[in-house]
Amino acid sequence: MNLQQLEYIVTVDKLKSFSKAAAACHVTQATLSTMVKKLESELELVLFDRKTNPILTTECGRDIIDEAHKVLRHSSRLKELASEARGVIEGELNIGIIPTIASNLLHRILPQFLSAYPKLKLNVREITTQHIIDQLRNGELDAGIASTPLREDQLEEDILYYEKLMVYGNTTSSETRFLTPKDIADEQVWLLEEGNCLTDQVINICALNSRQMDSNLSFSPNSFDSLLNIVDNLNGLTLIPELYCKDLPAERQVKVRDFNPPYPVREVSLVYFRPYAKLRLISALSNEIRQLIKPTLQTSHLKNSEMQIAKL
Repeated sequence: MNLQQLEYIVTVDKLKSFSKAAAACHVTQATLSTMVKKLESELELVLFDRKTNPILTTECGRDIIDEAHKVLRHSSRLKELASEARGVIEGELNIGIIPTIASNLLHRILPQFLSAYPKLKLNVREITTQHIIDQLRNGELDAGIASTPLREDQLEEDILYYEKLMVYGNTTSSETRFLTPKDIADEQVWLLEEGNCLTDQVINICALNSRQMDSNLSFSPNSFDSLLNIVDNLNGLTLIPELYCKDLPAERQVKVRDFNPPYPVREVSLVYFRPYAKLRLISALSNEIRQLIKPTLQTSHLKNSEMQIAKL
């Protein structure tokens, strides 16, 4: 039995296919199948039902693969400890990030981070909050970047920054300023698709009774670009995060309005599942994000009493 065989059975279990698992492990299907059969022979167990399509993991195979996951994680940890002893940041870090953060954060941090840690391989997936939670728990991800608090048992939340939520839309006066988020509750408010964490936060913080009001159009965009195009052409308002606002062209930035304090903000954190955490690598990433992003945000100059955290 060796680590390579354990990696093979974990991959077959994940992909439910010997051919796909072989491609993912960069070996021939014959090589992978032979190694899996040798392991089954050594264990005197059948791990996979090969007669089904997709392949099914047997009941006893399920227990073996659960333990294989643990062995592979511990093996990875041994390599990390060796790197720490040498004072080197290296290895591989799998990160999940929600789309409403990814679009305006990644291009600000990745060039500097990758340059600072050339021996670290960073794998980034743009996925939903729930997928981040699920993949953290099963070990597919090492950490996630999401809007918090998530209130998930066993998940650690390392706050990176607070980001203002600002009003975007067409107003009759360039001097218009909304006193509180609830002041827009009677306006036509356009939001991202249902289930998006930012949509839930806006509904809660603005005390909206419905996602859209006084409109014969039901539209659920999944990107800020589509959302703002609707606002520009059909009027109404929406809320956008500060980093997204910074990336807007000048002709759109004039349509952004602020609230009076306490300002609505969203909390952005690095989340991870402590038993599987690559703490040294995660700390390097979180420190880099704070140093690059916090000074650029208006919230860096605000007191806690001047901010109201949007809840999920």
